[in-house]
Amino acid sequence: MRTRVRGRRLRRNPLRRRSDVVEAWTAPAVAVLLFVGAPLLGAAAAWWGHGQAQAVAAEQRAERHRVRAAVTGRTPDTLPSVQAGGQHSYRATVRWSTPDGGERSITARVPAGTRHGDTVDVWLDTRGRSVPPPADDSAVRQRSVAVGACTTIGAALTVLLAHCGVRKVALRRRMAEWDRDWALTEPQWTHRRA
Repeated sequence: MRTRVRGRRLRRNPLRRRSDVVEAWTAPAVAVLLFVGAPLLGAAAAWWGHGQAQAVAAEQRAERHRVRAAVTGRTPDTLPSVQAGGQHSYRATVRWSTPDGGERSITARVPAGTRHGDTVDVWLDTRGRSVPPPADDSAVRQRSVAVGACTTIGAALTVLLAHCGVRKVALRRRMAEWDRDWALTEPQWTHRRA
């Protein structure tokens, strides 16, 4: 008949060493930190990252404005570059009318496939320079999920590395204790003097 031994390292045993107890208690601590602590830390970091990303997006929306401009320059025949959001774009000269009735032109990124004379949306900052559009809600969500996931993974890796370090130190101490005890026991078994 087989019996199960529960908590084999925690029970009273003359062969149990302090390093065994430390190693036995680190396993449940690591489990709690991995399955509770790391996700909670990741969720807190994602919540903080979401607030920060919303603040940055609100600041961008406040300092950037959109104008409708006509493409006046020729779009190049080279390959387009990839802009934020995964959209291909070219640099081309665009022109628009200012609120005071004047004309302005600037080199800005336009979507791939835009032809001469097409009307596109161009985002400008307070100095009138062409800038990317402000971050939208999906970009804010992506950033907060990325911050949370990276924090969770980083916390889990830190816990696992600490656990490996504790096990290594416990093993080293266990071997030192065994060597010390063997040095006392060996002369009795072999009848040699140390």
